Amino acid sequence: MSVRKRQWITPKGEKKSAWIVDYADAQGKRRQKTFARKKEADQFAATATIEVREGIHVADSASVTVEKAAEFWMKDGERQGLERTTLDQRRQHIDLHIKPLIGSMLLSKLTVPAARAFQDELHEKGRSAAMVRKVMTSLSSLMSDAMERGLATRNPVREMKAKRSTGREKAQERRQKGKLKIGVDIPTREEAKAFVAALEGRWRPLLMTAVFTGMRASELRGLRWESVDLDKRQIHVVERADRFNDLGRPKSAAGERFIPIPPMVANTLREWRLACPKLKVDEKGETRHVLDLVFPNGSGKVESLANIINRGLVPMMIKAGVTIETDETDENGNPVLKAKYTGMHSLRHFYASWCINRPEDGGLGLPPKVVQERLGHSTIMMTLDTYGHLFPRGDDADEMAAAEASFLR
Repeated sequence: MSVRKRQWITPKGEKKSAWIVDYADAQGKRRQKTFARKKEADQFAATATIEVREGIHVADSASVTVEKAAEFWMKDGERQGLERTTLDQRRQHIDLHIKPLIGSMLLSKLTVPAARAFQDELHEKGRSAAMVRKVMTSLSSLMSDAMERGLATRNPVREMKAKRSTGREKAQERRQKGKLKIGVDIPTREEAKAFVAALEGRWRPLLMTAVFTGMRASELRGLRWESVDLDKRQIHVVERADRFNDLGRPKSAAGERFIPIPPMVANTLREWRLACPKLKVDEKGETRHVLDLVFPNGSGKVESLANIINRGLVPMMIKAGVTIETDETDENGNPVLKAKYTGMHSLRHFYASWCINRPEDGGLGLPPKVVQERLGHSTIMMTLDTYGHLFPRGDDADEMAAAEASFLR
């Protein structure tokens, strides 16, 4: 490894100079790299010496672009059999964010400052804090794949000191969004009762199950009858349907779980089983469900989320009177009402609050760990971060007074 100064005169008679690092890579191939300043050349020489010794050095001429590495990363995901939803998200991150900004950059040039500059540019171009985090996570995964292929020596995203700031950004986003509020994000007990009372038709069993199990919409859409034990009154969550209507296992191990159901839900499902579409005749002449789904569409296949919301949830909310006024008016000049809660996750939030509330307040009074298991959260921190403020606090004045009296006695 040597650092030398090179001087020359241009055709116009100008004197030029540069610093050149001569070295042999891990395979013994001669390499050169040119720098404008000696300090930069010395820094590169010091780093390259260690990398060559450890067998991890990649010269610029042997490097590939971020775009090329992204294609390797995508093909690896396809070979692993990742879900279409995951692959589709990867492709969006590449095509909409990574490739337009740093796709032509060599991996060897993607340093920590370059990664930070990319992150800053994403913010400047109006990407949300959540989207920036997701894209940076994809870039980090892409770089890890490139390292395993010998195309890169480091993962600058992991090394970023600014990774601490992404945690701050996440906390700031939570502060801006605020905690989930009863009556705003979570239906109140009275609203939930009115909603359940208004349920009818083919949407009644699905939406009632959602209210009293807290299952995700994808889990409801992928639920099969073989996973429903009406005698034991419990549902075994083992499958989900993605946005392409493909059935697969839950994304995490915690997603697979048993959820007890109250008698009203069990009776509703028992009645629904008789009316549920049976569109396939087997060899014995018996009719069976095409996919054995509990909540199929009219063809016996996976129901779309849009249908559940637009034809089920929203009309039932309006029917129950769980509405808010809009700025629009009808032909009589009266404000047009719309459903107060328009996402299936609001029912999941209600179930969580029902599990948390004290029995005297009409809830189950379950401890945090049990709530986590019922909801299928991967960690207890996820449960506490989302619903921790709903758990009964033990510092009420009356409780403090009783504790003080007991202590002094």
